[in-house]
Amino acid sequence: MYDPVLLRTFLALTEAGSFTGAAQRLGLSQPTVSQHVRRLEDAVGRSLVLRDTREVRLTDAGESLAGFAREILAAHAAAERYFAAPATKGRLRFGTADDLAVTQLPRILRSFRRQNPQITLELTVGQSGALVRRLSSGQLDLVFVKEQPDGAEGTLVLRDRFVWVGQETTTVQPDAPVPLVAYRAPSLSRTMAMTALERQGRRWRVTCTVRDVAGLISAVRAGLGVAVHPHSLIPGDLTKVSNRFSLPELDEVDFRLLANPSAPREPIEALTAAIQSQTLGATEAPR
Repeated sequence: MYDPVLLRTFLALTEAGSFTGAAQRLGLSQPTVSQHVRRLEDAVGRSLVLRDTREVRLTDAGESLAGFAREILAAHAAAERYFAAPATKGRLRFGTADDLAVTQLPRILRSFRRQNPQITLELTVGQSGALVRRLSSGQLDLVFVKEQPDGAEGTLVLRDRFVWVGQETTTVQPDAPVPLVAYRAPSLSRTMAMTALERQGRRWRVTCTVRDVAGLISAVRAGLGVAVHPHSLIPGDLTKVSNRFSLPELDEVDFRLLANPSAPREPIEALTAAIQSQTLGATEAPR
């Protein structure tokens, strides 16, 4: 195993280009720098630098070791950061709505993991209603779900608006039933779509029923119909079609965090902070 102290001295030498420069960078004497390099050469069993000129040049072995030294020191630093943190803080059973999971969640979890490496995360992805039921039964500690606006419970992360989405090539005839791609009941967006169309006096028919957001997006991409979707989460290859087909305006939707009151508070507060800092605020959808 190569001594990190010797590796740091060697890298300082490669960057400074001279023993004098390396000594100044490290606050060491020049003989000490020379001694460190000789000890490293003894450990490696090969010559690392050419000393026949005033400017230090690396041998082929020295060039190779410089790359390994950077990786070794980076691993040392990562280990020091990991073990400098407090011991394991427990586990967090976290559930999130699937459309959030495929958009904002990866960035959120990267931030959470960097700040809280000792919290074990158990992730469940599903529909908001099912997640809330699992929270109520004690199977989850925290859920990130969509709910109707102005809910009294939980922490409001952002407020968005549901809109109608479809493909650029999708067509809906004014006198024909609106083709709907919808989640299985019970579903907030399904109920909202049907209620809004009936209020407008528009006929509709469900052309495709899906279990999750992947199915919803795939069906809309295939041109099977239009769907109701949060405005801020529309995939780049789909578009808002409300105005094009004279479809009714839809309600707002809240993205909320709901916590199990009996669950440990520290993991919940840590992930809540990560979600609040990483989630982009939604703007109201254009009408």
